[in-house]
Amino acid sequence: MLTNEGIINTFLESGVNRGFTLPGLGITWSLPAFHEKQDEFDVVLARSEQSASVMAQVAGKMTGKPGLLMAQGPFATTTGAFGILEAYFSSSPMVILTDTSCYDGFGQYGVYQTMTGDYGAADAFAVLKTMTKYATYATTPAEAVYGAQLAVKHASTPRQGPAAIVMRSNIIKQEIPHETRARLYPTQGYLGYTPPRVDRDAVSEIAALIEKAEQPVMIIGNGVYGSKCGPALQAYAEQNGIAIASSYHGKGTIDEASEIAVGMMGTWGSAAANRMVQAADLVLVMGCSLGPEYTRFRDEKMIRPGEQTIVQVDQDPLHAGWVVPVDHAITGDVAEVAGLLAAAAPHDATLVSRRKASISRIKQDNDYGVLPEFPTRPGTLHYADIMRGLQSFLTDDDLLTLDAGTNRIWATCRLPLRSPYQLVAPGGVGGMGWSTPAATAAKIVAPEKRVTGLIGDGGFVMTMDAIATAAERGLDVVYVVANNAGLGMVRDNLGNQRIGVDFADHDFTKVAEGLGGSGLTVTEADQMADALAEAHRLGGPVVIDVKVDPAASHRDCSDYESL
Repeated sequence: MLTNEGIINTFLESGVNRGFTLPGLGITWSLPAFHEKQDEFDVVLARSEQSASVMAQVAGKMTGKPGLLMAQGPFATTTGAFGILEAYFSSSPMVILTDTSCYDGFGQYGVYQTMTGDYGAADAFAVLKTMTKYATYATTPAEAVYGAQLAVKHASTPRQGPAAIVMRSNIIKQEIPHETRARLYPTQGYLGYTPPRVDRDAVSEIAALIEKAEQPVMIIGNGVYGSKCGPALQAYAEQNGIAIASSYHGKGTIDEASEIAVGMMGTWGSAAANRMVQAADLVLVMGCSLGPEYTRFRDEKMIRPGEQTIVQVDQDPLHAGWVVPVDHAITGDVAEVAGLLAAAAPHDATLVSRRKASISRIKQDNDYGVLPEFPTRPGTLHYADIMRGLQSFLTDDDLLTLDAGTNRIWATCRLPLRSPYQLVAPGGVGGMGWSTPAATAAKIVAPEKRVTGLIGDGGFVMTMDAIATAAERGLDVVYVVANNAGLGMVRDNLGNQRIGVDFADHDFTKVAEGLGGSGLTVTEADQMADALAEAHRLGGPVVIDVKVDPAASHRDCSDYESL
């Protein structure tokens, strides 16, 4: 058995049956083994390492199993770093398979592209160590196989994240010795684990605190997204009159039209969520790091240690009390805690009614779920018009991917999502260009879903190569380009000192046609919903080029100003 054969067998043993790649050197040498297993393993050919890395990260995010990126060393660690960083900061399970590009023994001679870390070379292992939870440098065939086994293990176990195998290029086509001093064993024996059980007495204490609280608020985050316990928490909160605010990572994990839902909190969050957290006497943090952007960079009027009772539930004990001090910390999976809380008796009906009345008042006072009308120049739309179109269109059968910038802020602040877990959004580095390959990967991973990606014109140009991948694989995906001919959020922040933010108004329908898809152009607000329906009816990859008024701002929707 050759190294490349041992590697793919390891992936298949681990339940990893798809990889995203733009192959080069060592990965090219690996592909013959993948060809032999093509009935069991799907190789997705992307047009750039950036798009491939995002696709792999999205596959991990959606399935809970490691998404696999296969890319040559100098490019896995540069353009491919986009998706790896997103996986690292978002705790998405992901495996990176790469090589040192050292051309059979020339690594010490400064051969071009080499990543061995020698004099005259760059260092793939050193780079990947900075953005993965585990990385290994394999210099023998057996080390490569064992490294792949451990990479799957580290990527899959809490806290999930990216793990990398860097192979010395010359070992990829070598035979694995029948006898090795460090014997190789089947993969499954490395992957099993039992998660720690939650302290039931601690949960009982928390349940008692919730019962006594006048205005409890639950903040849900990435842990709720990963454990899929949003509906259970929503049912518990509705029964007991507990408001639910989300972090960005927790957005869309409950029905946001629920009477207890107050939206996404934070610097670019909704006013209702921020005011609700501010009004709370008890804050229950479920699977959320309370990162600075969620707390408006520790706005002292919003989260107030010492005045509010703060309880944090997280599977990683280091995350409880990380950003702000807490009164109670529970280590464990939020889904288990949700189940234990739900077993408690319902709270006093009068108290529950009083809590819900307060939630309703705060939502009404802060225009929760309201999409205002904004005037625009002729032939253009406002972001609010795009949100109205999506709101009338999305159903339980839809997935929606987001990108960076103003389009994302409008979606997270002003688009209440009715169907839990239909949102697939970047939240780690949150970089431009994520949505187009993300939507493409979402359709590959969940072919039964109707997939729509929302992206700005700046981000779209970065990764529009993913349209070609969708066309080549016959995928029905719609990409909504909010085309305001510039970097909208940066332009807003510069005010009247604009420089380096304005683009030409490109025709993205022609781009779509050139890459094997089709396109529609939207210039009026009342065309948006019809365009979404028509684009999905057409089939294949379809780009909707929505002409957005450059004056439309993210400041029109978010709670950016001080509390």
